[in-house]
Amino acid sequence: MQHRKNIVRTAVVALLAAFAVAGPGAGPSLAADGDVAWTVRTASNSYGADRSSFSYAVNPGGEVKDAMVVANRGKAPVNLTVYASDGYTTETGQLDLLTKDKKSVGIGAWLHADGGTVALEPGQSAEIPFTVSVAGNATPGDYAGGIVTSLTQPDTTQGINVERRLGIRVKLRVGGDLKPGLAIEDLSVSYDGDAVVSYTIRNTGNAILSADQVVSIAGPFGWARTDAGKIAAPPDLLPGETWKVTTTVKGVARTGRLTVTATLTPRLADASGSITSLPAVRAEAHAWAVPWTWLLVAVAVIALAVGAFLLLRRARSRGKQREEARVREAVDKALREEKAKTS
Repeated sequence: MQHRKNIVRTAVVALLAAFAVAGPGAGPSLAADGDVAWTVRTASNSYGADRSSFSYAVNPGGEVKDAMVVANRGKAPVNLTVYASDGYTTETGQLDLLTKDKKSVGIGAWLHADGGTVALEPGQSAEIPFTVSVAGNATPGDYAGGIVTSLTQPDTTQGINVERRLGIRVKLRVGGDLKPGLAIEDLSVSYDGDAVVSYTIRNTGNAILSADQVVSIAGPFGWARTDAGKIAAPPDLLPGETWKVTTTVKGVARTGRLTVTATLTPRLADASGSITSLPAVRAEAHAWAVPWTWLLVAVAVIALAVGAFLLLRRARSRGKQREEARVREAVDKALREEKAKTS
């Protein structure tokens, strides 16, 4: 029982609800559980009003100052811990944050909230200033994370402590040479009536990227090309992250050696949210789809051709033998007649 009481469970749903606030004009994020409820939102200042998240462009060694507003909408006082963490993309394509006990090396290490805690009475709100101080040796490129408010309470029914987190996304672009890039790895195709294509997208650059995807399969010399149709774009991948893709291409003709082509067109967002399409990246792989009907027809045709050739050859051989016999008979007759005359 003591071991169970030391377990901390993170309320991921509350965190993702905060990060889902991505559209313009979005309201404050809310976490609620019984008598506990609070909201977080960006402060209105020189960076803007009604922002859905925090976004900055800072050079190595530079810093920015901003603030988050926290409000207690519940009926009981709350004492919240405020901290920052690095972000990562989950298997479902959502941005999540490292828990407080995990080491951050980017935003989680550079963003520091004043005080680190905030105590709020019911109906009270407070502005929490914070500073983002980028390391002087920071690698240029994009970073994602968040500033989090956290409340840990005991759950007597479960005998554990429950941590509820509510945060706001922070995106940071560190100045320097931006080198966006995606790669297609481990491209493969299997064929069993339909073709199943799998590959891994890897963000090889230093910018956050998504991509448009196109997959097609063709026979020899590009014959009978078939497209996979619309494939959902991968989530925004942070530098170094990967995303696995599997798609089914229906109606692929059995043409023998198949060539599958996967094409990515990376999409790069700037600070204003404008999207730029980058040069496409392609990869190819091969598989066999034996055209059994064609193959049987070809075998039958070849067998008929071989049979006809053998019959013709035999007929020619027999004709030659008959001709040779006729010549021998004629020669013998002539010799006999010549012998009769001389005798």
